[in-house]
Amino acid sequence: MRDSVNGNLAQLRQIAVIGSETMAIRTDSDIVQARHLVRRWSNQIQLSLIDQTKLVTASSELARNAMVYGGGGTLTIELVETSLRKGLKLTFEDKGPGIADVELAIRDGFTTGSGLGLGLGGAKRLVDEFYIDTKIGEGTRVTVYKWKQ
Repeated sequence: MRDSVNGNLAQLRQIAVIGSETMAIRTDSDIVQARHLVRRWSNQIQLSLIDQTKLVTASSELARNAMVYGGGGTLTIELVETSLRKGLKLTFEDKGPGIADVELAIRDGFTTGSGLGLGLGGAKRLVDEFYIDTKIGEGTRVTVYKWKQ
């Protein structure tokens, strides 16, 4: 299933990847490292402090979800550019059980664990574009974009 904040804009434009970095997410310390990595890349392209904070917060939530619900996974950060702007694309992938009901999972207050249920929905609100692909028994891929304003 695919969901998007701004429709399928990523599908309608040519996006060039300028650079990338991938890391494993297996432990709590990996989540902290992911936050630092996203902060460094955000700073490198000079996102505003507010946008950096939004993206770091979203990445923390998505990394935690990959670890807790997906049994671990990866984060790939890409510096991307179109003819109009540049930004960061973050992809969180896991080989966990998948999400049975994406619409329910992104609703505030829904949780299958002990959290507040703000992870997916909160992350979606903090980024410019949000895509989720999931298959039961195969895993989940969440891709988010934050564009430099």
